[in-house]
Order: sequence, then C-alpha cells, then structure tokens
Amino acid sequence: MELLIAAAIAIGLNLFLFVPAFFFKTDKLTDFSYTLSFFIVGATLFTLSTQTLLHALLLLMITLWALRLGGYLFIRIHKIKKDKRFDGKRESFLWFFRFWFIQGVSVFVILIPSTYFFAADNPSLNTLTIVGFLVWFFGLLVEGFADYQKYTFINNEANKGKWIDTGLWKYSQHPNYFGAITVWVGVFLFTCSVLVGTEYVYALSSPLFIIILLLFISGIPILDKAANERWGSDHAYQEYKRRTSKLIPWFNKK
Repeated sequence: MELLIAAAIAIGLNLFLFVPAFFFKTDKLTDFSYTLSFFIVGATLFTLSTQTLLHALLLLMITLWALRLGGYLFIRIHKIKKDKRFDGKRESFLWFFRFWFIQGVSVFVILIPSTYFFAADNPSLNTLTIVGFLVWFFGLLVEGFADYQKYTFINNEANKGKWIDTGLWKYSQHPNYFGAITVWVGVFLFTCSVLVGTEYVYALSSPLFIIILLLFISGIPILDKAANERWGSDHAYQEYKRRTSKLIPWFNKK
C-alpha cells in the first residue's frame, strides 16, 4: 500500500506541475517539482508511519537533501532563466509530458528503500543504520560543497569562458554527482535493517537507478558532450580530463 501511495504522490505531483510548466513554457518549475516531490512523499509516509525516532531521522535526511538541492537549483534557474536541455523540446507536448512523467517515476524509484522503512512499525538501530547515516552525511557535504564551488566559480567574471578545476573539481570532473550517488547509497544502507526477502532487490534499485541515471543517461553524458563542444579543441582541457577522475574524487594522474 505504501508503495502505491508513494508512486501516486510522486507521479501525480509532477504531472500536476507539468501543466503550468508546459502552458507557460517555463523551466522554473522542473527542479522545484523534483525536490518538492521528495519532501511531500517523505512527509506523507512519515505521517502514515508509527513515527519512531528513526522514522523522524530518515525524514530529516530526505528533507535536508531536498532543501539543499532545491534551494541551489532554484537560485540557479532564476539566474540563468532557462534550462538548455529543453531548448526546442519544451514546445512538444508529448516530449515534455514524458520528461515530467519519468521525473515522477524517478522520485518514486529513488524513495523505494525509504518507503519500506517508513512502513516498518519499529525499525531497529544497528551498525548498518549508523554507517548509512554517516555515508549519507558525507555525500550531502560533498554534493553541497561541489555545487557551491561551481556556482561561485561560474559567477566570478574572472572565470568567464573557463571550466572549473579547483576545489573538489580538481580531483573529480563531477564531484556533485559523486555526492548525490553517495547520499542515496547512504539512505539505502540506513534502511537495510527493515528489509526482508525480495525487498532487498527492490530497494537496491534506488542506488542503482541513480548511478545509471547520472553516469549513463541524463548526468555525465550530457555535461561531457556540452563541455567537449565548448573546450574539446583546448589542449589544457583535454589534459584536465586525462588526469582527473571522472567521478570519484581521487589524486590526479601524472
């Protein structure tokens, strides 16, 4: 039942906000809807749960992540006005509708482990729960610092036309995505204490989904393509790509 509720809210909210987004041809609702969906689904499931301390902690984890990312994306879209991903596509009803529908499905899939956890009457605290929280917290810090560093870099006139290769970006080409993946791996580990049987398989789809999405579909491939179109002929950029880890922050190659 909880899975159906989570799916209905995640998909329903995104399709509801798709209407004004398509009508006004605006990109300002896209990321807002995405992060808001996490909070609404989490808060609803918490309300339906037995509301133990661990349930409250999981809701706090989801909420902090959503507020941090949502706030950052809100500031960014109001500064750049539009998302280039949708150029030439936001006018297509079917394409735009499909995007918003898939966005709702994505929220549901990513929250599957959390849905199981909220449905558990009395989740227990164990070593994996603590490890999961620490992994989540680490991922939140990495994603937050990476986004802040890039936002500051881009908005510095002295860096106009340059790519960022300082801070965390010196050790990873996409540290923000590494942080995002780590967040949801941490949430999965946090919820493992309540999982039984095939629930492990369904819950594992959450971190696997975000990994596949960011590494092979809508994350790194799109940004790498845009970066190569802009700086592909620049030897210094090619050298940066050669010596810098693609995802996991690590020491540069010589």
